[in-house]
Amino acid sequence: MSSLFGSSSSATPQTSEEIKAAVVRQLQTEAAMSNARSLIGKVNKHCFQACVPTPGTSLSAKENTCLSSCMEKYIAMWNVTSRTYITRVGTETKRLGGQDAAAIASMATGQPEGGSGILG
Repeated sequence: MSSLFGSSSSATPQTSEEIKAAVVRQLQTEAAMSNARSLIGKVNKHCFQACVPTPGTSLSAKENTCLSSCMEKYIAMWNVTSRTYITRVGTETKRLGGQDAAAIASMATGQPEGGSGILG
């Protein structure tokens, strides 16, 4: 993984545009990690509470099936929401005529510009 301040490759950004692009990529990566952590935390909280009423030392087959189904639905919902948000930001960006707004929105969602979701 390459970062602006500790790149593992020998090529370092030279122009201000390259530096800006490197900063945006680094922020996108960090936002994506934050969003992934948030998704995992929410899935754990909501699905576990819904599927495991009395925690024990292992999961029953019913609890395991419930958790799998819940997680799949939650992640699908997350992806739909992300795509919708990115589409809306893209529409607003085109309306306002600014490229920087799309880059900022992609940082907020943790997705590259035009990205399609956490797992899709």
